Amino acid sequence: MKKELKSQIIESISAQLKAYPNFYITDIAGLNAGQTSKLRRECFEAGIVLNVVKNTLFAHVLNATDNEEMKSLTETLVGNTAIMYTEVPAAPGKLIKKLQKEGFSKPVVKGAYVQDCVFIGEDKLDQLASIKTKEELIGEVISLLQSPIQRVVSALENASEGKGEDEKIGSAKPAAPEAPAAEAAPAEEAAPEAPAAPAAE
Repeated sequence: MKKELKSQIIESISAQLKAYPNFYITDIAGLNAGQTSKLRRECFEAGIVLNVVKNTLFAHVLNATDNEEMKSLTETLVGNTAIMYTEVPAAPGKLIKKLQKEGFSKPVVKGAYVQDCVFIGEDKLDQLASIKTKEELIGEVISLLQSPIQRVVSALENASEGKGEDEKIGSAKPAAPEAPAAEAAPAEEAAPEAPAAPAAE
């Protein structure tokens, strides 16, 4: 490979690393034409940039960075290497798991640099696929913070509704029956008239 071409490829790799905060180092060797086409299409739809690279050139770019953790990924650059660049940390991991369920034997994760952390080994796939974005984490924290407040509001609303129902029930109670009017006492019998005094003779 000519020196000029190597320089262009190195510059392209460096630009990708600056453009995307996360990348997976994978092996896609052995996929047939149909599988490779499907993989590229799925990557495009998921916003993932897939590039096959030469190990020596990618290692050159990693070693040129000031990031010591990123440099440690050079040990994974063995055999076939394809880089999956992504803005969404878990996107490549989820895609790989999806393809595996469909019978794909590749891609295989060799390493990854996600959210400023290094992951090495195929056994990290499940962990990578479950990583959440900062926005998702913030959303979960907000939900957790709102949950107690929502429970309090709900409890207050239920209590208010219960009180209203009690008031309605109380106001609907029939009035106590009036005590029966006392029977009128019978009129006092008139006292018998005194006999008239006899007239004087």
